[in-house]
Amino acid sequence: MAKQSKRYTSAQSTIDIEKLYNIEEAVGLVKSNATAKFDETVELHVKTNADTRHAEQLVRGVVLLPHGLGKIVRVLVFAQADGAIAAKDAGADFVGADDLIENIEKGWLDFDTVISTPEMMGKVGKLGRILGRKGLMPNPRTGTVVQSQDLGRAVDEAKKGKVEVKMDRTAVIHVAFGKASFEESMLVDNLNTVMDMISRSRPAAVKGQFLKSAYLTSTMGPSIALDVADLSLVKME
Repeated sequence: MAKQSKRYTSAQSTIDIEKLYNIEEAVGLVKSNATAKFDETVELHVKTNADTRHAEQLVRGVVLLPHGLGKIVRVLVFAQADGAIAAKDAGADFVGADDLIENIEKGWLDFDTVISTPEMMGKVGKLGRILGRKGLMPNPRTGTVVQSQDLGRAVDEAKKGKVEVKMDRTAVIHVAFGKASFEESMLVDNLNTVMDMISRSRPAAVKGQFLKSAYLTSTMGPSIALDVADLSLVKME
């Protein structure tokens, strides 16, 4: 077992492992324990009661965080003609077609989000093996395959902090929702927005309690157990 650092051990000592914390308490602890020399990312990990063998019980969607992610998001757009112009005007970092596809096939991946128009997907599809492994493949369900007239909005939302919420094969949802440098109220707002999306996306086929456990953590910090009953009460206006 790897030896834990003094910094990590000190942070862990502030957490009562027998306690389930409410959102405000957990966010406060995450911030105070994020003492690395860089601005740590704050993450939510939720274990659900879904059976991932059944497609109708999977949760996947996107959410626009009210205070963003706290990082520069590099957006690549596959589009041509008017769509390419709209994407550039909206601030997309990379816009193109065959040229971008060729670069990606050669191993270039210096971007964070990929958006495409439907007519480009025939060509973009061959990048599935590369982009799919990175979770970057455009998909209508996540709002990353859009008509040319909607590219401006899609790029703008991606830049502001639109994140994907997706369940893995073990029925756990992992999502980053801000930086440790954020004000506590900003992190709480972002977390509530994510939880509202998850609650609204509860599959009808899941019986009984949907949320089994949940934890907050920062990149280098210890996990903090959340009270799932408190999370279940989250309702956005």
